[in-house]
Amino acid sequence: MSAAIAPQITALARRARAASFTLAVTSTTAKNAALDKLAALIDASTFELLEANQRDLLSPEGQALSPAARDRLELNEARLRKLADSVRAVAALPDPVGELLEEATRPNGLVLRRVRVPIGVIGIVFEARPNVTIDCAVLCLKSGNAAILRGGKECFHTNTALAALITQALHESGLPGDAVQLIPTTDRAALTALLKLDTLIHCIIPRGGEGLIRFVAENSTIPVIKHYKGVCFVYVDQAADLAMAEKIIVNAKTSRPGVCNAAEQLLVHTAVAEKFLPAAAKALIAAARVELRCDERSAAILTREKIAHLPAGPADYTAEFLANILAVRVVDSLDQAIALINRDSSGHTESIVTADEQAAAKFQAGVDSAAVMWNASTRFNDGFEFGLGAEIGISTDRLHARGPMGLSELCSYKWLVTGSGQVRT
Repeated sequence: MSAAIAPQITALARRARAASFTLAVTSTTAKNAALDKLAALIDASTFELLEANQRDLLSPEGQALSPAARDRLELNEARLRKLADSVRAVAALPDPVGELLEEATRPNGLVLRRVRVPIGVIGIVFEARPNVTIDCAVLCLKSGNAAILRGGKECFHTNTALAALITQALHESGLPGDAVQLIPTTDRAALTALLKLDTLIHCIIPRGGEGLIRFVAENSTIPVIKHYKGVCFVYVDQAADLAMAEKIIVNAKTSRPGVCNAAEQLLVHTAVAEKFLPAAAKALIAAARVELRCDERSAAILTREKIAHLPAGPADYTAEFLANILAVRVVDSLDQAIALINRDSSGHTESIVTADEQAAAKFQAGVDSAAVMWNASTRFNDGFEFGLGAEIGISTDRLHARGPMGLSELCSYKWLVTGSGQVRT
């Protein structure tokens, strides 16, 4: 570890911790004013932000990215408008800090109240996702947490430009600029130093590829909230509306194949496979030239219809392709579908398409994933779509948070106890 970097990161974390005490008692009005200011600055800075983003896209690191990663990195006017809108949406949400979770009076007269409070200082480690800079900053700010952001070298210029707007909004709103800090280097030593500061940082949230997330989880002395990958399934039941199922799988696979809530796996009940698979395959190929990797039963159906496909290997059934590739299997029952999903999925998002309410209820109860859809695309597992304004990540963990993490998930709680002179005997 570089001797110069570790003290720099420690000093940055100390400033964040100091700022967190101020944020914990900052009014909702003041936090919302800073968010509204930031949204206005994003709207007014389109040229500068796109220029910075182009520098990243044209850099050697940007050029080396996969198509899916470049898609996440790239900004345009529409994405910037959506980013500003997401900031305003968070400002419009209720402030979770101070929310009363429960209240009780003990037999001795003590009044107990459990209330939401900020976690404190949150570190976010991410790759080619400049929107994370804004999403995480505004969610942490609204929930009263200080944020330390560490982006990848492939989006350094974009992140720096966005972080400058955040700092400007904080200063102009009278809030501490250290409430949101971007680590000013992409040196790996900075990340290593950050992950050991468990006395100053209370939570780490990695967002990126499986390699990054595993590195963070294996090297951090700070609690980590994570998901490694999104291997998401769509199951077409024997009672499915097949036109609906076709629409859902095309959307789940092709609307944005490089994101974690895109469908990677398709299971089809044998009772409808002969009718559904040829039509769905043609629709997927027409929409985005989707490459279908099929088991023997689905391959036999597509071969009879002279529809292009490839044989699937064992690794395909647990793969996060992040591309226009879809693994396809035919199953004999709902129970088999549930068993395969629980064995092969990453626990992120799964969907059943069926008109059978009992089958849907069994699927939603039996599938062990963070979000389980019924007659809806997997792409809806998203903080903005769930009404959270934005998300700091999607957790497949089971402790503290699961699924999209919004404001409430960025809070802990504490007990407030009111007495009248009681002493314990």
